[in-house]
Amino acid sequence: MTPEEKEILVTRASMPSYEEFIEEIKPIWETAWMTNMGEFHDKLKDELKDYLNVSNLLLFVNGHMALEMALQAMNLTGEVITTPFSFASTTHAIIRNNLTPVFCDIREDDYTIDVDKIEALITDKTSAILPVHVYGNVCDVERIQQIAKKHNLKVIYDAAHAFGVEINGKGIGTYGDASMFSFHATKVFNTIEGGAVAFHDPSLEVLLNYLKNFGITGKESVEYIGGNAKMNEFQAAMGICNLRHVGDNIELRRQITERYRERLSGTSGIRLIPPKEGIRQNYAYFPVVFDGFVQTRDEVYELLASHHVFARKYFYPLITDFECYRERFADVCLPVAKKAAQNVLTLPLYAQLSLEEVDRICDIIISGK
Repeated sequence: MTPEEKEILVTRASMPSYEEFIEEIKPIWETAWMTNMGEFHDKLKDELKDYLNVSNLLLFVNGHMALEMALQAMNLTGEVITTPFSFASTTHAIIRNNLTPVFCDIREDDYTIDVDKIEALITDKTSAILPVHVYGNVCDVERIQQIAKKHNLKVIYDAAHAFGVEINGKGIGTYGDASMFSFHATKVFNTIEGGAVAFHDPSLEVLLNYLKNFGITGKESVEYIGGNAKMNEFQAAMGICNLRHVGDNIELRRQITERYRERLSGTSGIRLIPPKEGIRQNYAYFPVVFDGFVQTRDEVYELLASHHVFARKYFYPLITDFECYRERFADVCLPVAKKAAQNVLTLPLYAQLSLEEVDRICDIIISGK
């Protein structure tokens, strides 16, 4: 395969050097402590609290269990207003807590939940709002909080895409009652698999720790119906290593993003999401909207694939169109989200992607061949 034909995946995990990771995990062989909130787990937790500028944070085996258990810990009932334009995990976490998702359409400019449409969906059964910071684009957190306060609702953010994002110097995890972060291998920061919940009420810490360890509260006591959602020591060690380099990786992602913007801005039929003032971005994804372009989104996707460049239809299909939900939510009207699902393509973006490879991708899109 020639350099011009080199395979480019939509993402690639950031990793420390082999030597750095091996050196980091050596003490595990001395202690044989591999899980159950050991030294590495606690060290990473403290370092992440500092990095994310949050007061309370707990680690989990993955982001989904972090979200699911955050909802469980808040003892919610009835309905939760959320967005259909997200990964399956967001709605699954609601359903698996025996709650009913109520879908709100999204904004066309940044794909986050449309705050103008939230209040019309609130009923006497509504207990919470679960918005998503999509592609690292932040929701209208101030208005969401105003609505939640007015109607006495909890706010739990799906911040899987928003690691390290700040609003005017304030960490994204400080907003709402809780925020879930994903540390999956494909994310800006990873612990191989992993996740965390940042939360406002410090009293939740004890309960969340019980829930992620089978509900066990003592040597002979199990008071809660929990699960096994503990982050192990190898995951934590990878996180400790990756956190040392996350700033450099985000800077590389910024350069790649700027190159994409330079090459694709002004192209007829292509729309890019403009950055917002006061936001420290993490450059998690590079979504492109193909609306009126000479080729459809799906045609661009296939064209890139024919050149061994693999982009992603993210998010497609909408959650409401999944086989497991299609019949249940067939009558829900979500025109903006539907259009986004049909027209958005996320292009390859990871720290190791070269600017020459970005140019190759843009040349294929612009030339159409």
